[in-house]
Amino acid sequence: MKTASKQRAKRFVVSMTIAGWVVGVSAATNMAVAQGFDPRVNADTEALVEELVEQGLPAEWLTQTLERATLRQEVLDAMAGAAERRLEWHEYRDIFLTAQRIEEGVAFMRQHQKTLARAEAEYGVPPEVITAIIGVETYYGRYKGRHRVLDSLATLAFHHPQRGAFFRGELAAFLRIAHEQDVDPAELTGSYAGAMGFPQFIPTSYQAYAVDFDEDGQRDLWNNPVDAIGSVANYFAEHGWQAGAPIYQRADMSPKGDNDQMSTMFNQTSAPSYTLAQAQRAGLIPVGENAKAISSLQDMPIVPLRLTLEDGSQAYYLGGFNFYVITRYNHSHLYAMAVAELAEAIAQAHKTQQEGER
Repeated sequence: MKTASKQRAKRFVVSMTIAGWVVGVSAATNMAVAQGFDPRVNADTEALVEELVEQGLPAEWLTQTLERATLRQEVLDAMAGAAERRLEWHEYRDIFLTAQRIEEGVAFMRQHQKTLARAEAEYGVPPEVITAIIGVETYYGRYKGRHRVLDSLATLAFHHPQRGAFFRGELAAFLRIAHEQDVDPAELTGSYAGAMGFPQFIPTSYQAYAVDFDEDGQRDLWNNPVDAIGSVANYFAEHGWQAGAPIYQRADMSPKGDNDQMSTMFNQTSAPSYTLAQAQRAGLIPVGENAKAISSLQDMPIVPLRLTLEDGSQAYYLGGFNFYVITRYNHSHLYAMAVAELAEAIAQAHKTQQEGER
C-alpha cells in the first residue's frame, strides 16, 4: 500500500514538474513576443545596436530595423525538426536527381553559357558544378525561401537554445550587408536559417565570398544570377577547388577488406586525412573508368564513402579533395554526392542536346 502511494506521489510530482515547465515555457514565449526585438526595451538587441554603432552603422537605422523584426516560432520548430530524420542515400538522391531538375539545369547552363565559361576560366570550377549547386539550393533561383531573413536571424540569435551566439553573428553580418547595399532588410526573404539568394549564402559567407561578377557596383545574390554564378565559383576556389581534378571515383570493397578498420573512415566531412594507399590496404579498390590512373596516385588524400542503396546494399566511392570542398558548402557527404551526380547528369544531358543540334 505504501509503495502504491509513493508511486502516485511520484507521478503527481512528475506531472506537476512537466506542467510547471510548460507554463514556464509559455510564459517565456509570451514575454518574448510582448517584448519583441525593439532595442529600446530589449537589452539583447540594445547591446547588438551598440556594438554595430561602434562599427559605423547608424543607431536610428538599426533601432528602426530591429523593432520591425518578429519572433517566429516556426523558425525554431524548423531548426529542431531539421535534425530529427537522417535520410539514406537513395532517399536523398531521389529528391535532387530528377528528370526535371536535370532538364532545367541544362536550360540554365545554356542561358548563362558565357558567364559560366568566364567563371571556369577565372576560378577553375566547371559550369555543371556551379549549376548543380544552384539547382540543389534553389532550383535555379525558383525557390529562394519564404521567410523574412530579419525575422529568422533575430529569432535564432536571441531564442535558439544552443546556437544563439552563431546566429547573433549572422544577424550582425546581415544588418551590415543590408545597410551597405542600401536594401530594406525587412523585405529580404530566405531560408528559415537565414540563407539567402540564388546560392543560399548565409550572411557571413555573403560577406566573405560574394562577388560583383557583372561589375555593376553591387553584389546582388538575391536577384542577379551572374553575381550568383561568380560567387559560387569564388566560394569553391577560396576553399581550395582543384581545377581538372575528379570529384570522386567508384570503388569496390574487397571480400578480404577490413570493414572494422574502414568503418571509422567512411563518410567523414573533415579535411581528408587518409590516403589512397591506406584505403586500398583496408580493401577499398578503385574500379571503373580512370581506375588505373587513380590507383597510381597512392599518396592522394581521399574521403572513403559508403552509401546505402534502395535494396539495402552498399555502394562504395573514393571522394577526392574536390568532394571535400563541396562539403564546405554543406557539411554533408550526401549533399556533396548529390551535387556531384547532378553535375554529371546535367553535363551529359547538355552534351547530348548539343550533339542532337548538329
